[in-house]
Amino acid sequence: MAERVFLIVLDSFGVGAMDDAADFGDMGSNTLRSCFRTGVLDVPNMRSLGLFNIDGVTVGQKCKAPSGSFLRLSELSKGKDTTTGHWEISGIVSEKPFPTFPDGFPKEVLEKFTAATGRGVLCNKPYSGTKVIADYGEEHLRTGDLIVYTSADSVFQIAAHESIVPPEKLYEYCRIAREILTGDYAVGRVIARPFEGEYPFTRTPRRHDFSLVPPRDTMMDILSRNGLETIGVGKIYDIFAGKGITSAEREIGNETDMEITSQIQSRDFKGLCFTNLVDFDMSYGHRRDAVGYANALNTFDKWLGGFMGKMRSGDVLIITADHGCDPCHSGTDHTREHIPVLIYGNEIKHGADLGTRAGFGNIGATVLELLGVSGSIDGTSFAADITV
Repeated sequence: MAERVFLIVLDSFGVGAMDDAADFGDMGSNTLRSCFRTGVLDVPNMRSLGLFNIDGVTVGQKCKAPSGSFLRLSELSKGKDTTTGHWEISGIVSEKPFPTFPDGFPKEVLEKFTAATGRGVLCNKPYSGTKVIADYGEEHLRTGDLIVYTSADSVFQIAAHESIVPPEKLYEYCRIAREILTGDYAVGRVIARPFEGEYPFTRTPRRHDFSLVPPRDTMMDILSRNGLETIGVGKIYDIFAGKGITSAEREIGNETDMEITSQIQSRDFKGLCFTNLVDFDMSYGHRRDAVGYANALNTFDKWLGGFMGKMRSGDVLIITADHGCDPCHSGTDHTREHIPVLIYGNEIKHGADLGTRAGFGNIGATVLELLGVSGSIDGTSFAADITV
C-alpha cells in the first residue's frame, strides 16, 4: 500500500486519436506524434518509464526494459475538455457534454450579466485568448466594457486590463457569471483572463477558473473523508471548485507548478498530490506550436529525473493527460485522443504493459486502492496489475 501518490496531468498530452475522433472532427490527431516529428523531442526519463512502448504509439524508440508500468486509456465521457477529462480521471463520467456557444452567448445571458456588473460587453464570439485582447483591448480601455469570449470548449471567458478592472473585481464578475450560467447555459468553466501593458498587451498569471461543482463524489472526496490529504497544484482546485481538496497551491505555469510539486514531495504527508501542468495546452497546443510543445516536454522530463530520484519507498508516481491538443491539427481546439498513463515507484512492476483500457476513471480507482481506501466511483482499478 502506498503512503503518497503523485498524480501529474500533462494537460493535453494525447497519444493518438480515439476510435470516435471523427465525430469530433479530430481524425488522425496525435499530440505525441506531432511533438516527435519536430525533431527536438528528448524525453529519456519518460522513455525509460515506457512512453514509446504504450499501445498504439508508433514513434520513438521503445525501451527494452522499462522501469515503470504503462497503458493508454480511452475516454468514456462525451467531451474533450479540461473539466470533463479531470472529472473522469477522478471518477465521474459525464454522459452529457457541457454546452458550447459557437455563435456566442444568447442575448438573455448577456443582459443579465450586464445588469449585474454594470458594464457592457465586447466581442461575444469564439476567439483566441491572445488575439482577442489585441483586437478588443484598446476599445476596452476606452469604454470599460468587458471582453467576453468563448472557444470550442465549454467556457465563458472575461478579459479585462488590470488598470481598469483589478483582478479581485474581475473574479467578482466571474462569480456573477457563474451564478447566471446554469441549466442549458451551464458551461464547464468561467475564466478570468486579466491582462496588462500596452498594445498588443500581455496576459498576466492571475488567471482564475470558476468551475461547476462536481455532481457527485470523486476520489478526492473519498480520500479526504478517510483522513488523507488531497493537495491540488495548479488548476486542480479550480477544476473541482475546491470539492474534496484539503489544500491547494493555485499558481499557474509549468515551471512554477513543477517546483511546487517538488516542495510538496519534500514534506511529510499521507495521501494524494494532484498536479496539473497547463502550459502544454494553453501556451503550445492551442497556439499550434509543436516545437514549443516538444521543448516544454523536454523541460518537464529533465525535472522528472530529479523528482524520481527523490521518491520515497512508499511513493507512487502517475503521469497522464486529460485530452489531446495536437499542435499540428487544424484549428485551435482540443483533440479527441487516448491519454498515456505511466506509473513508477518502489512497489510498481517494471515493464508491465496493460494495453488499452476504457475509462480515465481507472486512474482514480487505482489511486484509491493504492492508498488503501474503498469507495465507489466510475472506474476500475488496475492496481493489482502494476504492484509487485
